[in-house]
Amino acid sequence: MTFIKVVKNKAYFKRFQVQYKRRREGKTDYRARRTMTIQDKTKYGAPKYRFVVRITNKDVITQIVHPKVHGDECLCAAYSHELPGFGIPVGLTNYAAAYATGLLLARRTLAKLNIADKFAGVKEANGKYEPVRTKKDDPEESDDRFPFKAILDVGLTRTTTGARVFGALKGAVDGGLAVPHRENRFPGYKGGKLNDKVHRDHIFGKHVGEYLKQVNEERAENSDEKILQFNKFAAAGVKPDTIEAMYKKAHAEIRKNPAKKTQAKKAPATRKSYGSKKLTHAERTAAAKKKVATLRAKLGK
Repeated sequence: MTFIKVVKNKAYFKRFQVQYKRRREGKTDYRARRTMTIQDKTKYGAPKYRFVVRITNKDVITQIVHPKVHGDECLCAAYSHELPGFGIPVGLTNYAAAYATGLLLARRTLAKLNIADKFAGVKEANGKYEPVRTKKDDPEESDDRFPFKAILDVGLTRTTTGARVFGALKGAVDGGLAVPHRENRFPGYKGGKLNDKVHRDHIFGKHVGEYLKQVNEERAENSDEKILQFNKFAAAGVKPDTIEAMYKKAHAEIRKNPAKKTQAKKAPATRKSYGSKKLTHAERTAAAKKKVATLRAKLGK
């Protein structure tokens, strides 16, 4: 007679520990979060800032966040849906838009801390890799103030070479923030070397312009076939040759005034009512009399 050992018995379930809710939902990597939030004992009470980047189907979200006992606290935030106010009406989730959003967050954060004039960043995007200067590079105390430092937090995003989160990172670094990083994740990195031109083309949306040109040619050749790609670009009057100028102008506008621009709210649309209205006794009587009169008129009585 053989006996089967019961593994998941009562004692097993007594000791079973349910994982955190955001871990069960696949939203938070708590091991990575602990590494990014834990603070040195010698810096007790000093906030450890994170540069949080999240990309949805329609938006690029960038925030400067630091942890507290009651939860994370946001110091400053910038979203790609704000870019139409700076001259970028369409393409709000591509690499160039991520760069512009990171630049907007950097300038807005430094303006809030009243140090925007001390850390101007890069005057014009060139795609070059520039190492971030921190206190570790200069152990001796100097009179110059070090830039505002934050650690990149990508969440559960795959950190592949050319990912859009690194576009937001480059925008923040060019804007004056100190975010530790390396060049091996930017577009154009191959064979141990970064191609600055390829990276610059991505920052100014040249790859989008080339694809837009290709789609326009296909649309011209196949006039009978309905092509829905880049319809919003056509409606906004954005052409392949004007994309780079559009982003250059937007970068200048962001540096000039990164404050959030208030937009006039649209009046709420009148809601459609599909339910039938309940009639009063007088209305039902009048409707019945009208129906009888109509039938009599048809019968000639």
